[in-house]
Amino acid sequence: MNKLKLQVITPERTVFDDEVDEVTLPTTSGEIGVLPNHVPLISIIKAGEVKIRKGKENIYLATYGGCIEIYPGGIRVLADAAEHADEIDEMKVIEAKKRAELAMSEAKDDVAFADASAMLERNLIQTKLVQRKKRHH
Repeated sequence: MNKLKLQVITPERTVFDDEVDEVTLPTTSGEIGVLPNHVPLISIIKAGEVKIRKGKENIYLATYGGCIEIYPGGIRVLADAAEHADEIDEMKVIEAKKRAELAMSEAKDDVAFADASAMLERNLIQTKLVQRKKRHH
């Protein structure tokens, strides 16, 4: 069976680099599924969940913006930031969510509100992955 070479790269590190069967990505146009032999494509990704299927295993990553390149035989994700579900500390997420909500309520201008809103969006993605990890363990 055909495989896809998947690379998820941030400015700091390579988060994922392996052959997989299928990848689901959050693009600005909606969620897309990529199987082997997908048409070449370049797209912007938004903050969200990346689902990777490798054999019978599902692997979940959180990404926080960037772009993807789908080319013959693979996918390259250049993410602003990304992390594995296992790297997310639930207690830190809860504290960060409280800080983000407080910052939104105290925002004095649109820029401060937008920053706090982006922080909250990141927390919601992390919370979703933490809950998924709990269900599967």
